[in-house]
Amino acid sequence: MKPLVSAAAALFLGGCSTQLPSPIAGRDDPSNPSASVPTLRYSSVTAGTADYRPVQPKPWLEQNKGVAPKPAEGM
Repeated sequence: MKPLVSAAAALFLGGCSTQLPSPIAGRDDPSNPSASVPTLRYSSVTAGTADYRPVQPKPWLEQNKGVAPKPAEGM
């Protein structure tokens, strides 16, 4: 029984000790101090949004004149 347990332990631990391929390929190695880095650009998170702050109401008479139909010229 002991050889079976030691064989199972060897297989289990052997699977943990394999070396995985390196995920780093080429010149993009993050540990390379001379690797090129893209420049950072600042962009505001509120760029392009409309301002919806409350404003004072306009006089209703002026508002009505702006949307009223134009009077006929003959009248």
